[in-house]
Amino acid sequence: MTIIEEIVILERIIDLIDRGFPLRLNDVRDMADCLLNERDATRVRPRWAENFRALAKDLAIIQGWFTLIQNTIAKYGILDCNIYNFDETRFLIGMLSHAKVVTTSNCRKRPRMKQPGNCEWVSVI
Repeated sequence: MTIIEEIVILERIIDLIDRGFPLRLNDVRDMADCLLNERDATRVRPRWAENFRALAKDLAIIQGWFTLIQNTIAKYGILDCNIYNFDETRFLIGMLSHAKVVTTSNCRKRPRMKQPGNCEWVSVI
């Protein structure tokens, strides 16, 4: 892929995220393959999307997250025994699966995918 093609993909990913339609990794790979197909180039490798994402990470933002956690623990005097690691998973009632999606590194909230119609959300911890 050319630098221009990667920039186009990145801009499209960000546009879709802003509209509430974050992509799955296979969608990003399909987008890249579509661009390559236009110039009769070979398809991207199976793990291309994962590597593309890894190259876009911003270590300063990641460090900022850990600093925020440390400051919050210190501010409120939270003890280690009161800190738990878990994943909050949201799901639509009637849907049995969840999906990992691509989002920007400066996204502060959990990405939401637009759903047709009225939906009832449940959080399970």
